[in-house]
Amino acid sequence: MRIATYNVNGVNGRLPVLTRWLAEDQPDIVCLQELKAPDERFPEAAIRELGYDAIWHGQKSWNGVAILSRVGAIHETRRGLPGDAQDSHSRYIEAAVNGVLIACLYLPNGNPRPGPKFEYKLRWFDRLIAHAQGLIDTGAPVVIAGDFNVMPTERDVYKPERWLDDALFAPEVREAFFRLTRQGWTDALRTIHPDETIYTFFDYFRNAFARNAGLRIDHVLLSPAIAGQLQDAGVERRVRGWEKTSDHVPVWVEIAHE
Repeated sequence: MRIATYNVNGVNGRLPVLTRWLAEDQPDIVCLQELKAPDERFPEAAIRELGYDAIWHGQKSWNGVAILSRVGAIHETRRGLPGDAQDSHSRYIEAAVNGVLIACLYLPNGNPRPGPKFEYKLRWFDRLIAHAQGLIDTGAPVVIAGDFNVMPTERDVYKPERWLDDALFAPEVREAFFRLTRQGWTDALRTIHPDETIYTFFDYFRNAFARNAGLRIDHVLLSPAIAGQLQDAGVERRVRGWEKTSDHVPVWVEIAHE
């Protein structure tokens, strides 16, 4: 079973790119981020034409997450991350699909740092860590996938010295990521490619994609109950070269799960 995550950077504006990728690669389960569309503008019909069911949590102009499946019904278990009743951002959706609990997230960017946006990012990360521990404790097979907006190590960023003041590379944020993984989560992409330079985001400016000047900020984490079924993982770089594409690339994992 192939599970993928993709920050589409505007689901309607990039719909030709999204549907082309879905048609060519046919991932079984997909997590999408940055829909940038309210619930009523989600392109459900176009996605269903490709054989996918979908659930989504939209927001006008910003944020937005969705889960797609072509391997069975999607049973939504949570919409929104617990821990802050005042948080109105559409950044988290969770569902059981084909025997696996799928958590799709879009973690806050946090810039500028310092400031209220950075503090919000740290609070959101703390809430995620608390909720993720509960998911681990269930003993269920769980996959957390999405745009985490964090480069965990220097290997995950082109010229790390240029990012020392950025919220995506801040020591507090990187430590939060490792607090999360120390619960027992497996970083699938880094497990399969421990020493390779792999990026999932390339800025539109400064010819970043052609220069391979990227960031690894999109991650797929596996709970102990499913980590042993990991067979392969990778990124689809070619999608970044398509016309009017997202600045992210799809990230995927292959799981030996029927």
